[in-house]
Formats: sequence, C-alpha cells, structure tokens
Amino acid sequence: MYPTVKEEAERILSQEWGITDLPVRFEVPPEEAYGDTTTTVAFPLGKRLRKRPEEIAGILAERLQRSSLVERAEVAGEGFVNVRLKAQTLLQEFQRTREACTPKVTREERPVIVEYSDPNIAKPLGVHHLLATIIGQAIANMYRFAGYPVLSWNYLGDWGTQFGNLAVACEKWGSGKPASEYSLDELLALYVRFYKEAQRDPSLEDAGREAFRKLEQGGPELWKFWEGAVAVTKTSLKVLYERLHIRFDVDEGESFYNDKMGAVLTEGKQKGVFTVGEKGALIVEFPRETGLPVYMVLKSDGSTLYATRDIAQIRYRIDTYHPQSILYVVDTAQTLYFRQLFETVRRLQWELPHLEHVVFGRMRFKDRAMSTRMGNILTLEEVLDEAVRRADQVIEEHRDTVQTDDRAGLAEMMGLGAIAYAILSQNRRADIVFDWDRMLTFEGSSAPYLQYTHARARSVLRKAGEEGERTVPRIETLTGKERVLLRTLLQFSEVLAEALQTHMPHKLAQYLFTLCQAYNAFYNTEPILKSTDPSRTLRLALTARTAATLKTGAELLTIRVPDRM
Repeated sequence: MYPTVKEEAERILSQEWGITDLPVRFEVPPEEAYGDTTTTVAFPLGKRLRKRPEEIAGILAERLQRSSLVERAEVAGEGFVNVRLKAQTLLQEFQRTREACTPKVTREERPVIVEYSDPNIAKPLGVHHLLATIIGQAIANMYRFAGYPVLSWNYLGDWGTQFGNLAVACEKWGSGKPASEYSLDELLALYVRFYKEAQRDPSLEDAGREAFRKLEQGGPELWKFWEGAVAVTKTSLKVLYERLHIRFDVDEGESFYNDKMGAVLTEGKQKGVFTVGEKGALIVEFPRETGLPVYMVLKSDGSTLYATRDIAQIRYRIDTYHPQSILYVVDTAQTLYFRQLFETVRRLQWELPHLEHVVFGRMRFKDRAMSTRMGNILTLEEVLDEAVRRADQVIEEHRDTVQTDDRAGLAEMMGLGAIAYAILSQNRRADIVFDWDRMLTFEGSSAPYLQYTHARARSVLRKAGEEGERTVPRIETLTGKERVLLRTLLQFSEVLAEALQTHMPHKLAQYLFTLCQAYNAFYNTEPILKSTDPSRTLRLALTARTAATLKTGAELLTIRVPDRM
C-alpha cells in the first residue's frame, strides 16, 4: 500500500542507517485517528541496530515529516510511526491504481490446478457440496484474475463400490429400464434402499463388491449401466453449476484413472513403498514419527480404492500438465487422508508440485441433519429455490425502495448471491450455520447490502451521464468521508493479493463490506451531483471506482450485482 511512501521510507533507512535489505511495510491503522497508514519497521530495525524502537521511530517520523508526500508523521506507543498523507499524495496513488479492477494478462508459466466440488455420480448435489464448490471457484477466480494459468478441476466420484451397490439395487428393485432413463431422484431412492436393506441382509454388501469388481474388469452390461448413470448425473450438474456461475476446465472422474493405476502400483511395489499387508492387501506403512496410520492402496480382493486413483491422478497431472501447484478444496474431515496421500507420493520420490489441502469446515442447519445413505439429504436445488423465494419476499417487503423491471431475475441474483456471500464472508476453517435472515438483510454484511450499494453507485453515474472514470483534479483538502473512501479503495489490490496468497476469500468479502460502509457514509454526507468542480469530478471518480471495485470483487466471489435495484 502507498508505494511512493514506501519508497520514501526505504530511502530514509538507506540514508540514515545504511539499511537496504529491510522492506518497509505500511498497514491500515486500527483507528482513523491514527492517520492513513502506519509502519512497525522501527521494531526489527531497532533490534538490528541495538537501539530502542522509539528512537528509530522518532528519526523516521521526523524525516518523513519533511517529505512532500506527508502531511503529518508521528510516533505512537513504543515504536509505531503513524502517517497522515497529503491529499494530493492519496490522489496520485488513486490514479496509479486505476488498473486494479482489470484482469492481469495470463502469464507464460506452469498452471495452478484447483480441484473442487467433487460430487458423486447418481446422487443429486447436496447442500454440503456448496462449500467446496463456491470456495473452490472463488479461489480459481482469484488466481485467474491475477494472471495465473488455471485449471479448475471437478473430480467426479464416478467409480467405486457404490456403483456395484447401485447396480445390485437396480437389478433387484428397479423398473428394468436402462440407467440412462432413470431420473436422478429415482437413482437416489434405489441407492438409499440398498443401504436400508443391507442393514437387514449383510450379504447385499458382498453382492455390491462383486458387481464393482466385474465393472472394473470391463463387464459390458455393468459398463453400460455405469455410462447411463454418469450421463443422467452430468445433465443435472450442468444446470446447477450454470446457475451458480461455476465453471470447470476439466471434469475427469475417478474412472478416467482405471487404466493408469497399474503403473503406479507396480512402481510403488518396486520402490518398496507399497508392501503386502493383511490378507494380501497392498499398504503403505509410515515411520512412527509421522503419526500416520497404515494407508491401504489395494484391497485384498484386488479392487482399487479412492487412494489408488488419487495417486494415479497426481502422476497423470504431473506428466500431462506439469503444474506448479495442486490445490484440493475439501472439507476438514479429509485432513488425515490428505496427509497420508501427500506423504505417500513424497515417498515415491516424484518431482512434485506444491500440494495443498485447502481445508474448510462443515455446513449445517440448526434443525436438520444430512445423510445420503439414509435418504435424509437436503439437496442443493432445494436450498437455491428457497433462497430465491425468500429473496423475492424481501423485494416485496422493500417495494417502496427496491425498483426493478425484472423481479424474478433480481430475486435469483439476490438469493444465490446471499448464499455465496454467507459462505465466503466467513473464515473457511470455521463451521457455517445457515441463518436466512442474516443472509438476506439489507443492513450489515450481506450480499443484498453489497448489491444495493453497487446499484446506488451506478444510479449516481447514470444521472451524471458518466460511465467510466475521469482523471481526478488537483485538490489540496479532502473531507473526512472522501479521505476514508479513497483510502479504502486504495486497499483493494493489497487485500486481493492477501486473499489469494492465503486462499482465504473471506478477506475479500470483508473488504467489500468495508467499502460498502465507506461509500454509503460518503454518499449520505457529501453532495455528489449537486456539488461544484473540482469536488464534483472527484466524487464521481470515487463513485465510479467504487462501482467497478464492488462489481469486480463480487464476481470473483461468484456473486452478480445489478445496475438497478
């Protein structure tokens, strides 16, 4: 933040103490009274020079005070340097960052693979899929915006014993039609019935395992059944993904690796990483200091597992795409599994990209549990439709202030935006409890508040006949609300970079809420259209940048914002 001021401070460090290898970081102070920016560089510098931080801070503040960029610099506490910048310095920084809302040119480098959503075939998407899907898409969007080549990857659960179970269920209780003619709800009902019946008749589990073994061996009837179930599911998924603004570059499921597992199993045995365990299963045993339990990669009956396919997938991704990173956006319940997976491929001594499990918490409703096996699933479609219904009700309640020519479209935008914002505005590591009233409020941190603020800014620009941003005039004095809004707008690039680096989209969501607060305080205090130049030009420029920043930030979070509301 404030690169010109950073350069000035680093020049002072060089001139005063000969220090050229200590970056000066300026941050937003916790309170407006502390100025526009603050630095704690006096603490590490004092330690290096064996001087009190207050002494270092005093010299730095005195030198900064002489700068043409600074209105006031002063020491606070035991070594903080608080800086209030001249109005023209802030405006120069504002002009320099006009490209902040423009996607960067894609770099010529190895891609980042972001894997997310990962639903199972033959089951409708449940509400619990929302977290992985939306968090993953936001992270992929931020990487792409920053200029990274990105492969967004949906790793479909289209293989495994559950398909043997479903095949048995269709044979015993189905209508006799091909799998491609079943609805997704019908397939789910058969899946649920299998588990209920298996509780009374455990032999069904053996029949399911045998059916999957035949499927892996290429049995033609089972293969045709499997293809039909995959086709039905993908058709349903496409509708929901488009509705949520989710896009994938690759949607290869587990089955894609069916002919690729043999090679990695052979390699693992040859390197002594995979050893024979109980009843002939292939396992990985980790050193005691890792604290990891045994990891099975091949069942005793020769059937493969999720782990087998994941190992083959990493090998395939390395050989095909040569990624710099592979990010797995998967919930916290899989933490142990990913530790085992990553340690296994490290022991195979492959040249690996950066591997990261992007952990998120669980989702729950206060009055409802979710379990696919017992048929107690809350589907994603149900939740989306309920969000839109509630959003439409909110529009009705605010019909005196909310105006639209497309009420259904606005309700869809608000409802789905509310869900995405509710997820992405919270630290992804925490559990999320749905609260419909909080999600759809026009006050406080919510998508409707963000959407309404964007529409308000666009309305001002329409009335002014403005579409883009102007060059801001030279102004010597800023009002308090102008200064706060300007300072908030200047933080966008830095916040976005931090959200990307940490894979924490909530940092961006919380920033957008802060920007909405700053703009609405400015809007309610400062005349915009009725002011005279140079203030009018400046205020319209601030309004245009606010609208552009809100739109850019919201779309990175999969949220759409209306021009009218």
